[in-house]
Amino acid sequence: KAKILCLDEATANIDNETDRLIQTSIRDACSNITVITIAHRVQTILDSDRVIVMDSGRIIEFDTPTNLLKSPQSTFARLVRQAKV
Repeated sequence: KAKILCLDEATANIDNETDRLIQTSIRDACSNITVITIAHRVQTILDSDRVIVMDSGRIIEFDTPTNLLKSPQSTFARLVRQAKV
């Protein structure tokens, strides 16, 4: 069984409710492996253990979503505010 699952925009072209159901299923089925999720839709990654925010191919932030959201100047926090999540 794979120890790492990489999802690259796996739910980009579906509605929010279907995205939520798929993310829940992935978390349930993959609770003992590392899941790397590449996403533009922030609600897809809000309950991730860690978030990496990239800009122009460089990592500009890395922390838990909770810690990033606590910082008003965080790019991740700004993206969440813009998405009105």
